Amino acid sequence: MTTNATEKVYYDPWDADLNANPYPTFKRLRHEAPLYYNEAHDFYAVSRFEDVNRALVDHTTFSSARGAVLEIIKAGIDIPAGTLIFEDPPIHDIHRNLLSRAFTPRKINALEPKVRAFTTQCLDPLVGGNRLDFVKDLGAVMPLRVVSALFGIPEDYQNRVLADGEKHVRTERGAQMTDNPDGPITDGEFFAEFVDWRIAHPADDLTTELLNAEFTDETGAVRKLRREELLLFMSVVAVAGSETTTRLIGWAGKLLSEHPDQRRKLVTDRSLVPGAIEEILRYEPPALQAARYVTRDTEFQDATVPQGSAIILLIGAANRDESRFGADSEEFDITRPPRQHLSFGVGAHYCLGNALARIEGRIALDEILNRFPDWEVDLDLAEFSSSSVVRGWDSMPARI
Repeated sequence: MTTNATEKVYYDPWDADLNANPYPTFKRLRHEAPLYYNEAHDFYAVSRFEDVNRALVDHTTFSSARGAVLEIIKAGIDIPAGTLIFEDPPIHDIHRNLLSRAFTPRKINALEPKVRAFTTQCLDPLVGGNRLDFVKDLGAVMPLRVVSALFGIPEDYQNRVLADGEKHVRTERGAQMTDNPDGPITDGEFFAEFVDWRIAHPADDLTTELLNAEFTDETGAVRKLRREELLLFMSVVAVAGSETTTRLIGWAGKLLSEHPDQRRKLVTDRSLVPGAIEEILRYEPPALQAARYVTRDTEFQDATVPQGSAIILLIGAANRDESRFGADSEEFDITRPPRQHLSFGVGAHYCLGNALARIEGRIALDEILNRFPDWEVDLDLAEFSSSSVVRGWDSMPARI
């Protein structure tokens, strides 16, 4: 059978008011419509941990090659080569392997002093004052500096990286990425001048490695990255590499303000910080959902999702599934026993930078607590991000 439109519960990924707090709707979806169909926008959605996890792992049936954003899939946009997050194996694995040489445990751990130094540079000027913006003062600054250090991107390019990412990802309230006049996918051309300079001035950085790396492509040819591939590759990784931690730090400020008892535990026992980062990621994932194109008829909940459909994998709903995280899954608890969540994905598209994001989150929280053990966020002045791709804050000011 093919599911009919669900009458009792309604989910629209572009409804800004609904997505300000989607979790009551997500809970209803898990219980009332675990396979949901939206007739108005013609997409399916799954919300239970088991179903979301299965679809993320099965890249053959649930393809990213037409995009991982619902509106991009529905628009039938051609995906240019080098858009790593919008690729399937084998080309995805080839590109991922090129990048993975920069994300070995040794290289990631070696970045820790830089992460702490950049965090200190952001926070020290605020000591003695009475205000801290978790996003503008730290979350939007430190992660981008770390990714830039990885690529060897000079400081004058860093703001251009941020601006280009926001140009394509950010939308008007309730709008879709495909409504952007510049298009939903960057071409990375803003990197061209830097890449030309780096060709003439090689260095010990990821850009130089990618310029020189030879690989066997999906046709069996041994070659280097084409210029347009490299530009797009760099821009996608640079933006994605900073976006998750930016949102994580914003949510950390809000959640630990709303749960001061748990914040006080962190102040006195820093061994709880890694677990707190995992709970923040679980409770408020930066990417609320991932979309996929269905390549063949497939079954969910005794119903058929037809080939050619678009389906949303509701990560935010799966991360609060009672069957996975217990009866208190809707509660925020930094001492929760560790269980794998889906905020970094799973399978072929498991976030390559997850270890770096965790280090950045841990150090950021540690250094914040060192200087500002007590704070209260000002939600009246906070600015919520407008995007169907990431969910978080562009500003999270607090009194310290």
